[in-house]
Amino acid sequence: MSDLHRHAVAATTVFDGVEEHVGSAVLIEGSHIAWVGPTKHLPAQVPVHTLPDGVWLAPGFIDVQVNGGGDMFFNDEPTTDGIARIAAAHRRFGTTTILPTLISDTTEKMQAALQAFRKCGNPGVAGVHLEGPFLSPRRPGVHDPAMIRPPTAEDLQLVTSSGTALVTLAPEQVPAGFISALVRAGVRVAFGHSMATYAQTKAALAEGMTGFTHLFNAMRPMDSREPGPIAAALESPQAHFGMIVDGAHVHPAMLRMALRGAARPMLVTDAMPPVGGSSTTFSLHGRRIHVQDAACMTDDGTLAGSALDMASAVRNSVRLLDVPLTRALRYASVEPAQFLGLGNYLGRLARGYRADMLALDPQNVHVLQTWVEGTIGASEPC
Repeated sequence: MSDLHRHAVAATTVFDGVEEHVGSAVLIEGSHIAWVGPTKHLPAQVPVHTLPDGVWLAPGFIDVQVNGGGDMFFNDEPTTDGIARIAAAHRRFGTTTILPTLISDTTEKMQAALQAFRKCGNPGVAGVHLEGPFLSPRRPGVHDPAMIRPPTAEDLQLVTSSGTALVTLAPEQVPAGFISALVRAGVRVAFGHSMATYAQTKAALAEGMTGFTHLFNAMRPMDSREPGPIAAALESPQAHFGMIVDGAHVHPAMLRMALRGAARPMLVTDAMPPVGGSSTTFSLHGRRIHVQDAACMTDDGTLAGSALDMASAVRNSVRLLDVPLTRALRYASVEPAQFLGLGNYLGRLARGYRADMLALDPQNVHVLQTWVEGTIGASEPC
């Protein structure tokens, strides 16, 4: 392989997603990682990009819930250009793989979003997350109630078509067998915006559901006689739950409690257009949304996603949840990769994995550079 396609990145510390390697480097061949080890053992004549002293090299972040970014809202622009602009906005914060997320909308919007993904050749986009419309009208959050509905046979065919990576739904609103049909088609299923009971949630888990979208938010709360979905989630070691660590969506004490459960945590941003953009307000289904700290709110105080980026989510996990940086980095890389079934080539720095990486200042969790498929810089267009 020519030197143009063979190069290395060296750092004071390489965190591979599992272990820290001091004074080490990642050797890249083409778009993938060929070797990770001590810098002094790099092959001769390989070009080496050496990061400044103290800077860490870590796996790129993976965000499974991205509604928008760069002043772009996916529901308003379910196109290849919309996807590319959203991905580029998040790239600067270390996110190298996203699921552009369409909240409850028309069938035509769902079709457009999936078609846009199929046309998009951006390696940093792993599929579409359909958050709705198969949700509970009792827990809509900021979703338009007029768009919430039970699924039809035509919906099943659409959702199982190429492009859907994840569906968030309310188990009590879908017919028996719907979840298992999605799972058989390779679609990940997550619980969200639901009033399902503990028993209904356990039944959905038995049918193949493996995720919980923004745990605690827009779902039946825990009760002494009806533990509901939160208890079902936290006692399920095969399940992943999304955490929006912005200090607004969920009190840090609740998330610290969740981390003591059996389920597997992953960071999500639930990001809206202001992330990586210039505006602090936007419109959602005709409602004015404004940024308040890291959260997005309607004028009446309803949460409407976040202005959180993934680097800030990692930083907040260290500061608010009292977890080590290495664990917070896992929540943003290894865990979402495994949840999506991509853990054999994304989420770690190891031989055979795609060379998606970031350089960061470990003190402030400030992202300095990102690489996707071994190439440094901004997101390429679809």
